[in-house]
Amino acid sequence: MKVYFVEPAVFLHAFVMSLNAPLTTQYVYKRIWEETGNYSFAFHNNISECGHNESSPLFAFQKAVQKKASLFSLQLDISGLIPSMVSTFLLLSSSDQRGRKFPMILSSIGILVTNVWLCLLSYFALPFQLLIASTFISAFFGNFSTFWAACFAYVVDQCKEDKQKTLRIAIVDCTVGIVSGLTGLSSGYFIRQLGFVWSFLIIAIAVAISLVYIVFFLGDSLKESSLQNVSMSCMESCKSHCQRTYMLFKNATGRQRSLLCLLLSTMVIYFFVTVGISPVLILYELGSPLCWDEVLIGYGSASDSVSFFTSFLGIWLFSYCMEDIYIAFIGIFTTMGGIIMTAFAKTTLMMFLVRVLHFFVIAPLSVLRSLMSREVPSTEQGTLFACIAFLETLGGVIAMSAFNGIYSVTVAWYPGFVFLLSAGILLIPVINLCAAKCISCKQGSYTALAQKEPREDTADS
Repeated sequence: MKVYFVEPAVFLHAFVMSLNAPLTTQYVYKRIWEETGNYSFAFHNNISECGHNESSPLFAFQKAVQKKASLFSLQLDISGLIPSMVSTFLLLSSSDQRGRKFPMILSSIGILVTNVWLCLLSYFALPFQLLIASTFISAFFGNFSTFWAACFAYVVDQCKEDKQKTLRIAIVDCTVGIVSGLTGLSSGYFIRQLGFVWSFLIIAIAVAISLVYIVFFLGDSLKESSLQNVSMSCMESCKSHCQRTYMLFKNATGRQRSLLCLLLSTMVIYFFVTVGISPVLILYELGSPLCWDEVLIGYGSASDSVSFFTSFLGIWLFSYCMEDIYIAFIGIFTTMGGIIMTAFAKTTLMMFLVRVLHFFVIAPLSVLRSLMSREVPSTEQGTLFACIAFLETLGGVIAMSAFNGIYSVTVAWYPGFVFLLSAGILLIPVINLCAAKCISCKQGSYTALAQKEPREDTADS
């Protein structure tokens, strides 16, 4: 018997994603700390090891460790960029013919391989530089962006009304947020009580359970008649998917194409900023003057994840009194304020108050996905989300690489510089949304291409 609820798989992958990121960052930080100098590192007493006196050798050592950890994260991100981009695009584009489960399964396999390797790496105390090889290999199977995009396409397939699409996408984001919040709250205790080996093993088990659910219990959202078993070479497949993406924009009118491009660029730039500052934020909190330990970082991650739930509530309530595009404006402006506040945060209380301004940080992403899905026929949802995931993968890796690089250069003289830069970049999505609003006003309303019949030239290509 097949079920058509992707939320259980979303639940498990949200747990994996929110636990994997802080664990990997802190594992690399710990290994670099121990291999760089003679200072001991104990997670249960991290504050004592974070130098407050700028003239002390420990303070200079801690800054050097932060710089090395940031640069290694940069190398880690770049190593999987090209294979991840290619696999994400091909897997999601092919989901229009093969079904949405296809990219879900392969991306889950890649995530499983990565965490099994992390478990072995920490158990045998292998050189942490080997992480680069595992990231490169697993990227060929897709990544979290691939999985989330497939899930969004899955729920959109089941929606008929525009408002229903926005709410269903927001529900997926909310599920991710609730699980991420609980997991982030406990991530420090995972390290403290279980250590890295058992923590990575638990993550691998969770991915395996999700994989079993998708393969054996989850039904495909597309009708059997629309699924095709297409056998072609890799080159032919890549050419076919690129052609489908080209036709997605070519067959639209000038205004529709402009609107879709504006919404897509708005989402990618906003995603670029929010993803880029995430790993830097952990390093910022580990460093002086905050000197957070792993438990405080877990609390911070948990409070960050509350924004998924509050974003869902905001979308649900605001959708009754305003257009979706205004909800996106609210989310962008509040996020901008929170990022500026982070640059000047020097105390633990201030860092937690920053999270209040981030309560609607997810709302623009949910709304923009919904707006773009309305502009595309149901037969091309996979192609659309392939474009989104491709650009998110590219933007995410470039963002983490760029922000880690900038932070490593500026941390010695002003750690908050990278946050002020991020706030300035967010002005671009605001301008794009203003232009999109002007276009939509000229049209009278958003023109739903999904109401048209499927394009014959697209289907034949």
